Amino acid sequence: MLLAEPTAESATDTSRPPRHYLPEDFLVTDWAAIEPFFQELQARLINTPAELERWLLDRSELESVLSEDLAWRYIHMTCDTQDPARSEAFQYFVNEVEPQVAPHDHALNEKMLASPHLAGLDEKRYGVFLRSVRRASEIYRAENIPLKTDISTKQQQYAATVGAMNVTLDGQDLTLPQAADRLKNPDRTVRETAWRAIQARRLQDAEPLDQLFTELVALRHQVALNAGFANFRDYMFAALGRFDYTPQDCFNFHAAIRETVVPLIDDFDLERRQDLNLPALRPWDLDVDPSGQPPLRPFGTGEELLEKTITVFETLDSYLGNCLRTMRQMGHLDLESRKGKAPGGYNYPLDETGVPFIFMNATSSLRDVVTMLHEGGHAVHSFLTRGLPLGADKHPPSEVAELASMSMELMSMDQWHVFLPNPEDLRRAKKTHLESVLETFPWVATIDKFQHWVYEHPTHTQEERHSRWVEIFDEFNQRTVDWNGLETFKPYLWQKQLHLYEVPFYYIEYAMAQLGAIAVWRNFRQNPTEGLAAYKRALALGYTAPIGQIYAAAGIRFDFSTEYLRTLADFVREEMAAL
Repeated sequence: MLLAEPTAESATDTSRPPRHYLPEDFLVTDWAAIEPFFQELQARLINTPAELERWLLDRSELESVLSEDLAWRYIHMTCDTQDPARSEAFQYFVNEVEPQVAPHDHALNEKMLASPHLAGLDEKRYGVFLRSVRRASEIYRAENIPLKTDISTKQQQYAATVGAMNVTLDGQDLTLPQAADRLKNPDRTVRETAWRAIQARRLQDAEPLDQLFTELVALRHQVALNAGFANFRDYMFAALGRFDYTPQDCFNFHAAIRETVVPLIDDFDLERRQDLNLPALRPWDLDVDPSGQPPLRPFGTGEELLEKTITVFETLDSYLGNCLRTMRQMGHLDLESRKGKAPGGYNYPLDETGVPFIFMNATSSLRDVVTMLHEGGHAVHSFLTRGLPLGADKHPPSEVAELASMSMELMSMDQWHVFLPNPEDLRRAKKTHLESVLETFPWVATIDKFQHWVYEHPTHTQEERHSRWVEIFDEFNQRTVDWNGLETFKPYLWQKQLHLYEVPFYYIEYAMAQLGAIAVWRNFRQNPTEGLAAYKRALALGYTAPIGQIYAAAGIRFDFSTEYLRTLADFVREEMAAL
């Protein structure tokens, strides 16, 4: 449980908690500096349950220091993928430190699980943690350590390749996120030119990215075989600690999305075509406002985005606002898009200090506002769990982590006037976002179903991969959109999804959490005070309870049945109709 109840003041604490095991001035330099601590933990005699708990806390402190050091190396690298020194620092940890840590980490797991004092630990307090440790011990294989190092190196190649992608439009050299802003331009010619330029640029690297993915699939499949699994999908379900659902549940969820949500998106697209007065929708017509108005510009600079987000959070709850203020004070944000930055956005937890880092590629769009609110929800989650004793307690599975971020997007909507004071602009923004909430489900189903197929058929050819991707894409997406003459681009659309390269199988959680977030929002609409309080109580649990109990603490169900999906999708449609 928490050491102290989170307060508005605790969110402004910028000090690092005092160390109890490592020296205060300890820095991660090389393996020689780290190894003695692992050796001491391995050799230490444990005579009572209390000594076992002290051992766990000391081990957690060591792991948190290592985790935060790696985090900063990754952050620095993604902020400038073109700086060789940053890449080398990250790769040094991946190649020289992580392979050394892995066997020691496994040995410490074995020592703990063999301890006669394990039964003396509080099952309610440690049950979820021990369940995860047992699973990690079961799937550990020493021969996978070098394979995982190779995988990490190849994943970095993806970030560097995509981060270097730029296009020139009207004499301007633009990053792909900057160019994508033109897809919101009312001038259809501008949109088509930008869309074709983006796809053509991606196509330049399509072959090397295809080859890179082929290599990753082969390496991951070998990891799974080494650990005794039939395929990498089954291995990842174990590695991700998916104790609460099975692959078949995912397939059922895909079917529910196809039955319940995909027809709604078809209706949206039909309405869009009619509003735009077009004979047919094309891919470059899907992001423009159907009213024909110019794209919304909710902010100008990254600093303005941050300041307005702080205001939104502060209006909801002073604790939330103070979280972002603390991050700004500590320089834990990099928000604006620029050349050389890695793609995407993230909130990276920093386990020792408890104050995370937000990275994104803002270009002054509404989507950037949503991303900032999303990552801000993750950040609040980090703050709410910073007082938990064990580092493992601070890392709930993605089904919970994404609930934090997606719920924040929805609960904050009534404060979006901070970004868009014009009532009509605000209505447009809310409608656009609620459409995107429902559109989350088909795209997630597409990526997830594709991943299942990829790793169930690890020896597939690139041609088979492209063909299967197009089939799955057409099953869930853009069924009323005309792709005539654009067939060259469609087989490679999956390459823009960095999760496939960098965090495989981390995607179905978005749909599960989106469903939960709608339920949190529904509760918030009915009773804002209790809805927000339940949200914070649930997140403050970290990973000290199973997923279902955390969802229950938020006042919702961990349920992705067709019936539940239909009920919550109907609620979103009702909210859209009321705008």
